[in-house]
Parts: sequence; structure tokens; C-alpha cells
Amino acid sequence: MALIALGLSHHNAPVEVRSQLAFTENEAADALARLRARDGVREAALLSTCNRTEILGVLDPAAEAVIPAWWSAERGMPVERIRPHLRVHRDLAAIRHSLRVASGLDSLVIGEPQILGQMKQAYALAEGTQTAGPILSRLFQHAFAVAKLVRTQTEIGAHPVSVAYAAVQMARRIFTDLSDQTAVLIGAGETMQLIARHLRAQGVTRIIVANRTIAKAEHLAREVHGYAIALADLPERLSDADLLVSSTGSRDPVVAIDAVRHALSKRRHKPMCMIDLAVPRDIDARVGGLDDVFLYTVDDLRQIIARNMDLREQAAEQAEALITDRAEAFNRWLESREVAGTIRNLRGRAADHRQDVMDWARRRLAAGDDPEAVLEQATHTLTNRLAHAPSRALRVADPVEQSLLKSAARKLFDLSEDD
Repeated sequence: MALIALGLSHHNAPVEVRSQLAFTENEAADALARLRARDGVREAALLSTCNRTEILGVLDPAAEAVIPAWWSAERGMPVERIRPHLRVHRDLAAIRHSLRVASGLDSLVIGEPQILGQMKQAYALAEGTQTAGPILSRLFQHAFAVAKLVRTQTEIGAHPVSVAYAAVQMARRIFTDLSDQTAVLIGAGETMQLIARHLRAQGVTRIIVANRTIAKAEHLAREVHGYAIALADLPERLSDADLLVSSTGSRDPVVAIDAVRHALSKRRHKPMCMIDLAVPRDIDARVGGLDDVFLYTVDDLRQIIARNMDLREQAAEQAEALITDRAEAFNRWLESREVAGTIRNLRGRAADHRQDVMDWARRRLAAGDDPEAVLEQATHTLTNRLAHAPSRALRVADPVEQSLLKSAARKLFDLSEDD
């Protein structure tokens, strides 16, 4: 079996491609179950966020092509268009990649903690759909433990750098004084909670939270002394927004271009700053072409984030060394698990031979045969049976394979070079 991590991320796929190949929370469970049902897939887990969609899988040999084919069927995109954006990590590399992702070292913002929560959700999804087996379950638990170790033993999370922080810094480019602006936040998830807190810390007092589930909007609004509205009421309040930030799990845009045009006319074309953190996009991409609108996506945050990464480089180097060590430790467990199966089979085969010979010996003794002769024949038969398979493999092997088998036999059976 092979352990693989296969997918795409902000490193190698633009937001448009990531949008088309992402899975919403409502879609993920059924899609994952269909992947697990494919031939050759023993275990599977799906991680889909704004910046990455990846599959962790335990596969039969040569079954790797199953995943792009499944992805193509799920998203209606030809495999030929998907493949150029895919990155594949196998075995030890897959282990190391998983630990780096969990620790925030592969994120758009190095060291950001949100990805760990998203990985825990991916594990819960795989557990709930019964697509995670013993290998992936242990890998997830190992990744969570390593991520905690990275946090406690390095300063990777010591500096306030995140997508949420970068979004607020982007807004400050447009508005020198954010405290005079009205912010409309669409969504009430973890990212939006962080943005709301950052805005509050910048002195923003007028915060409107719009969400499909009004109870969640009210909960966040109370925390930042804001005002909650239902997502359906957003068009009526859009004109209030000096700053609009959106991050939902919707597959279709929640901010339409016509609604923005109407809001701009009511605002008498006072500028609006819009930051779309969602993948797929929440804000109609055509909005970026309107006058008086500054529209940014997650990809536009790279420049701000890059300036803040210098503070984390040294901590990241320490974390990389720790992760390399822990990845190798997990790989040793994985290899020992595979060897353990071979050892069990070897012992089982020897026990079967022993039982057959014992049964034969008892029958001969019950028939009155000489015990010494029975003992001699039984040990001779058992010796021949145990030696038959390795002896035959050595005899029929080609010269190259024979050389390898001879070395292995000497080591396995503790033979000297002269034997």
C-alpha cells in the first residue's frame, strides 16, 4: 500500500482553479464516500479550504490515477486541466507534508493556526464517513501532536500575522482612519471572528454582521458590539458599507454586481473597499471593474503577508527540523507495521507446517510405528517444508535477483559467508 497526499494549493493554482475544484462543507461528505468506494482506495480524507484542496489517501499500488479521475467526475473538469495544478507527495514525503500543513508551515501565512482546526474538521469528516482507517487516523493524531509541539517549542505563532490581520492591513491602505468607517462582514466563521476582533482593535465601532444563520451573526455581533442581519437583508444594507469583507462557504456569489451598483448610487459614489476571502468567490468578479470599488481577493493579500514573514523565518527553520524528525518517526512506525504483517504471515505458515507434521506423527504413533523412526521422519519433513520456499526462490532467480536474495538469506537465517 502507498500513502499519498495529492492536491492543489495557493502555491500552484490560481483562485479561479481552486474555486472550481473546492468542496463546500455540504458537498464534502458524499464526495469523500464516493472516493472511498473507488477501486484501490483503502482510506481517504479530504481537506478543502480557501487556499488548498487536498486528498490524504492510503492506496493499493498503481491506484494513484483514481484520485484525479474522481475529482474530474465530481467537478466536471477534464483531468487534463486538473493535472498541471496537482502536487503529489508519497510515503515519507506525504507524512512530512501533512505535518507541515498542520503546523502552518505550508500556509499562505506561515504559522497561522486556523489550518489546524480545519485539519481537525477534515479528520472528523473522515471519521464520520468511515473513510479513515488505522493509518490515516494515526497520522492525523500524530500531526495534531506535532503541531502543538511546534507551537510550544518555537516562536512560529508569536507574531500577529494571519489572513485576517492582512485583510485589515489592506483596508488601512484605503482608509487612513478605520475608526470612521462602517464595516459589513459577511459570514460568521473563524476567519470572520478574527477580522471582527482586529477591526474592533483598530477602533471600528460600526460593524454589521450578515450571515445565513442569524443566530451565528448575532453571536459574533454581540462580541464586537455590532449589529446582526440576515444574509437575505444584505442588499438593503450594502450602501452602509465603507469596508466589506466576505468569507462564506457558498458556491455561488452572495454579492451581486447589480446590488453593488445600486449601493454606489445611494452612496453617491463614495468609495467602497471589498475584500473577498472566499473560495469559491463570494463577490461577483465583475464588481472589480466598477468605479469607486476597490476589490481584493485572497491572492491580493500576498504582498502584505510577505512583509510580515521575516519575523517568522527563524522559527520556521526550527520547526522544519522538528517536523523532519517527527516525520521519520512516523515513517518508522508505518514501515514496522508493514513488516509486522509479513512476520505474522511467516510465523503463521511455519505454524501450519508444524501442525501438519504433528498430526502425521500422532497418527503414526497411534498405528504403533517406532517412536524413534517417527521422530526422525517428522523433523526431516518439517525441515524440508520450512526450507522449500526460500530454496526454490534462490534456484529460479535470475543472477541479479539471486545476488540480492543470497544477501537477504544470510541476514535472515544468520548464515556465515561460507555457508
